[in-house]
Amino acid sequence: MSGFELSCPVPLPTEERILLAHGGGGRLMHELIERVFLAAFRDPALEARHDGAALEVDGVRLAFTTDSYVVRPLFFPGGTIGELAVNGTVNDLAMCGARPLYLSAGFILEEGLPLETLRRVIEAMRQAAQRAGVRLVTGDTKVVDQGHGDGIFINTAGIGLIESPLAIGPQRVAPGDAVLVSGDLGAHGVAILSVREGLEFESPILSDTAPLWEPVEALLRAGIEVHCLRDLTRGGLASALNEIAQARGLVISLEEAAIPVSEPVKGACEILGLDPLYVANEGRFVAFLPASQAERAIEILRSVPVSSGAARIGSVLEEAPGAVVLRSRVGGRRVVDMLSGEQLPRIC
Repeated sequence: MSGFELSCPVPLPTEERILLAHGGGGRLMHELIERVFLAAFRDPALEARHDGAALEVDGVRLAFTTDSYVVRPLFFPGGTIGELAVNGTVNDLAMCGARPLYLSAGFILEEGLPLETLRRVIEAMRQAAQRAGVRLVTGDTKVVDQGHGDGIFINTAGIGLIESPLAIGPQRVAPGDAVLVSGDLGAHGVAILSVREGLEFESPILSDTAPLWEPVEALLRAGIEVHCLRDLTRGGLASALNEIAQARGLVISLEEAAIPVSEPVKGACEILGLDPLYVANEGRFVAFLPASQAERAIEILRSVPVSSGAARIGSVLEEAPGAVVLRSRVGGRRVVDMLSGEQLPRIC
């Protein structure tokens, strides 16, 4: 493990230049969005601060999203950058309550990239799109000079159809809501790190990358009153919950003992000094819904393979505004804040 380094997630000084942490899903990224992008492009759809925009065109409700993928390495246990590009976009649409339909893909390729590498990535994307039931209908390709890229960068956009009458988003989260996760946390980030740093663990840890529309559709078809959904990518569970708590001015209370983390991931995080609450996932989401429907919702989620590890992990409270608090296994309480630095760079 010689040469292994992790950034310490401590507050960083304010600087008038972009840092790696501005893309890490934590406090700096949200400050960048607020002070630069939202300040320039004020729009009600942007102000919703959701995984995608819900739009109405001639009475038809659509969801529209975009994302970029810069993961290193391109191939890792359980997936490739190709699967991430499809699944991540499909999942952002699903978090809006939308059935994913169409994708675009833009490729930025570095000069010198082996064609066989590109073919492997494209084949992974083809198979992922087939599994997710979406069509890739348009795209673009650019090539940059050697040394000015990282092999392949992929940008995607997606369109989905919102069939449910529910308005799903952070604005619907309310005191008394139950907080559910769809499965165990942290596998994707640890899988990336294991390859990047040449680490080997006793039990193999695979990325959880997967499409999430099936469990979301199951909840909606069963009549579950879903208030909000959020996939747990950059910044993990902690960052996603902080975004929602701050947007609504409410407290989200978690039970540490209820949060599912596999033993291999837990052990790896202990060795590496990582908190699984902040480690990225690519096939997990959090759901907010009425507490009276939580038991039924968990039963539905557990009937779908990708969300078979679903669990209730907490509740929404009407206390001091805009915070996430965790009750530990021994009964103490601590604030789960949003990271200021970068815990694990380049995971998607």
